Amino acid sequence: MARANPARTCPVTAFQKMISGKYKLRIVWDLKDGPRRYGEIRSGLLRGMAGSAEITPRVLSRELKALTQSGLIDRKDFGEVPPKVEYRLTRKGKSFVPVVAAIRDWGERNLSDTAALAEAAE
Repeated sequence: MARANPARTCPVTAFQKMISGKYKLRIVWDLKDGPRRYGEIRSGLLRGMAGSAEITPRVLSRELKALTQSGLIDRKDFGEVPPKVEYRLTRKGKSFVPVVAAIRDWGERNLSDTAALAEAAE
């Protein structure tokens, strides 16, 4: 007898799979203020990350592709040379922003200690 796929039967598991990855929540949060180009997203991810390795283009591209496939963001290619591509939240992505805000608020309340923030980031 085949076992049910947990991602299909448990909404928490499905949600966890959709947002897993080091940068997805931060990308969604950065796009809440409007469309961004690749370089703007990359710059936004590097703010406030003292002492951490720079995000590689391959990793950022993979995260953006996964968010596009999950329906949280949309990719618009303007078909220009040099290439111009913008990323923006979809309706589904916009509905996710309050969830990220709640996570951020929880972090501010419960991880206010600098040591706790540094430990949680590792």
